[in-house]
Amino acid sequence: MAAENRMRKSYTARHFAVRVIFSGIMRRATRTKGEQMALPVRWRYKLERWRKDISNSFRARPAQSRRPRICPACGTLVGSEAKRCHQCGTSLTFSLAAASHSLSKHLPQTAPATYGIVAVCCLLYVVALLASIHRGGMPRAGGGLGALFSLGGIDGQILVRMGASMPLNWGWNVAQPWRFLTAVFLHSGLLHVGFNMWVLIDLGPVLEEIYGSARFLFIFVVTGISGFLLSSATGHFSVGASAGLLGLVGVILALTKGQSSMGMQMLRGQAVYLLIYVAFIGLMPGLRADNFAHIGGFASGFLLGKILTGRQPADADERRRAVVLGWTAGLAIAASFAFMLVNYFSFSAG
Repeated sequence: MAAENRMRKSYTARHFAVRVIFSGIMRRATRTKGEQMALPVRWRYKLERWRKDISNSFRARPAQSRRPRICPACGTLVGSEAKRCHQCGTSLTFSLAAASHSLSKHLPQTAPATYGIVAVCCLLYVVALLASIHRGGMPRAGGGLGALFSLGGIDGQILVRMGASMPLNWGWNVAQPWRFLTAVFLHSGLLHVGFNMWVLIDLGPVLEEIYGSARFLFIFVVTGISGFLLSSATGHFSVGASAGLLGLVGVILALTKGQSSMGMQMLRGQAVYLLIYVAFIGLMPGLRADNFAHIGGFASGFLLGKILTGRQPADADERRRAVVLGWTAGLAIAASFAFMLVNYFSFSAG
């Protein structure tokens, strides 16, 4: 019996290289004279692992998982081969919820919308700075406090080409409404982008956890657009994420009104402190802060805070609406950036 078990577990050296390289199948090994010898457990484990890796790499179709899946719209457990959720009817392959679930696998698990906005703002600042240097070199800083805020300044013409919000007239924001959104992601200097991103990282993850990533992105986009609508209507040239940030402050104040829990009170105190700080900066001479963009963003954020429920979506209908809001905001950003690229290179051609 022992000999039979030994025969069953043994390996043969015949055609060793061919089996490992092409088929990855290695069952037994023999000595040159045919005497059978069982390989050590460690080598059997390694050969079996190599066999599986090579087999999977040459397999035409990957093996389908037999584990059940969760519907991205309603959270119901469905079969591993199901095409549509039996509870809410959502397609598990072609739907906004399915696309959101697939996209989330490639994004940070914690506050993906917040860090995505931070990444886009920083990237656009670097691109604008390089374009400014290429166009005319680093701008010279003046004296006083304004010199500090002009550090790493962006050329105004570059900001116009990249989608800054302009005074409201038929030639600019009316004919190019995408500027109301692209201006949210542009910044005029190093301290400008640094301060805004610091505030966003401080407030964003908290609100994103409360509302969910989709609705958080929608809030940021809508409040940013609202801020620059008011700024443009009052004749200002402006850029910066502060309109959306003040929108988040407005949402927090609306959300925490009447709340007595310690966490909500701490969040409210943080928002009030930031609001006072921004108002102080806006009143300082020489800094050219766009107070109208701040007011528009704050007012729209406070209104959204009253309308939207301050929690994660609780059922399939709420999840579906949240996904639609998130995709609407995301597609608006993508379309605005596309128009921005066309406008930028048309300036170059002209």
